[in-house]
Parts: sequence; C-alpha cells; structure tokens
Amino acid sequence: MADPRTGPREFIQNLAARAVLGAALALPYRWRVPFAGWAVSRLVAPLAGYGRRVRANLAHACPDLPDPEVARLVRAVPANFGRALIEIYSGPAFAARVADEPVKGPGAKALEQAHAQGRPVLLVTGHFGNYDAPRAALIARGYRVGGLYNPMRNGYFNAHYVRAISRIGTPVFPRGRQGLADMIRFLRGGGMLGIVIDQYMRQGAPMTFFGKTAPTALSAAEMALKYDALVVPIYGIRRPDGLNFDIVAEAPIAHTDPETMTQALNDSLEAQVRAHMDQWLWIHRRWKPERQAAQRTRAAARI
Repeated sequence: MADPRTGPREFIQNLAARAVLGAALALPYRWRVPFAGWAVSRLVAPLAGYGRRVRANLAHACPDLPDPEVARLVRAVPANFGRALIEIYSGPAFAARVADEPVKGPGAKALEQAHAQGRPVLLVTGHFGNYDAPRAALIARGYRVGGLYNPMRNGYFNAHYVRAISRIGTPVFPRGRQGLADMIRFLRGGGMLGIVIDQYMRQGAPMTFFGKTAPTALSAAEMALKYDALVVPIYGIRRPDGLNFDIVAEAPIAHTDPETMTQALNDSLEAQVRAHMDQWLWIHRRWKPERQAAQRTRAAARI
C-alpha cells in the first residue's frame, strides 16, 4: 500500500474539503446533511470529474440504462456521497440518529446469537447508503464492533478522517500490515469487524460484479474460515427522507471456499445496488482492467 501523500496538491485539496465540511458542520443536523449532499453534487462533483466517472461506470456495467436515469444518477450519486461524508463527520449526532433503529432481516437473530456466544463476526458491506450506519447501530446495542478502513492517499485528509470514524466507535484498524495484528486479536476475541468489499484490489480474485470482472479481495472469507467467524452482509439503506436508515442484516454466508463466499458477497451487494442505484458510489473505479481492455479494443477498431 502506498504511503499517504502530503505534498502541496494534497494540502490544497484538504483545505477545500475542510472548508465544505466546516460550512456544513456549522448547520443544524437536519440541514447540514442535505446541504452537504447539494454542495458535493453541485459544486465539488463538476470540478472533480465525478460525473464522467459515474457515466463511464454506468456505461460499462449498465449499458441499457435510459439516458434520463443516467442523468439523474450523475446528480444523485455525488449527493449521497456528500450526505454520507458529513454524517460520518457528525460523529455522536449521527450515531444518535441510528441508535434506536431496529436491525432488520434474517441475519439479525444470528448477530444476537453470535454476540451472546462471543463468536467472531465479519460484517460485510460496501460503499452504499451509509456504510457506517450499521456499525453505529450495533455499537449502540452494546455489540463490540470494530472497523477496517483503507487509509486515504491524501495524508492531510486521512488524519481527520480517522478521527471522525473513531468518534462513531472504536477500535478502527488501517488496512495493511500496520493494523493486521490488532485486528486479528480483536476478531479472535469475539469481536465484530466491519469490512467494505467493493474496492478495486489489484491482486484480488477475478470475481464478478454486475456481470463484469471486478478484482475482489478474498480476505473476509479467508478470515471467516480460519477463525470460524460468522459472515453477515449488512447495509445502512437510506430512506427517502434522506436522513434516516433501514439497517438490514442478510442471512449469513455459508462457509464453503473463499471464492464462492466472496462471490456471494458481491452478489448480495449487487442486489442492493440494483434496488437503490443512487446509493452506491458509482464514482469508484471498480472495473479498471475490463474497462481498460474495452477501451483498447475500441481504440484499435478506430485505427
């Protein structure tokens, strides 16, 4: 994993991000969340090129999507990203918002039993809705829930981002060697560990997502098999009011082999994304190898 960058460009980017976050945090919670969504969608996204990324990913994964829906998602996806980011930075206010939300779905009972038995649990989600809503809701119920995070490439931003996610609950573990030993110790001690599975992994296994090859880490399934951990897909699905969430725990993934289990997790996330297209981070470069190959093929055909 590359070291965080702390050059002049990163410094300026962090200043801009802090300005938006600071302006939003000055508002009451019920206003700051929609304001942050508007600011990211209307101000940040055009400058950062988010619209181009959303369109490219949709063209790759959902080529038959109608043009009006694509146009809607170009606005709605950054808006959800902005809402989720300011919710995470709202710390205790965000945690209080989801504290009384019931955990729904067939996995809820399994989580209760695992908590009572002290069995390790891997809570697997994606950059969908707000991925920290389930963690906050379970912590409020007295569950021991840690989080695995991928350090930001911008070192200035990463420092306050880690402080923000830590205010929702601890422990949090950086992906990579730095946090591995502590994370394994926590998991083997009967903790629940939240993991996002939808990040591009250069050395990942060639799983599919939306029918396209999407390199995916097998680590969640491998840890589950090694430490007899329950694997539960779980989601914080944003409600139409834009402020509240349904916390949905799906049935645990059966222990088989890492590839089969990981594909089942990808399929679970895909089903949720198809049901709520504007809540997944289509800004991600999720399918880089296949997209690049397709671009090379199109370029060769034009010669």
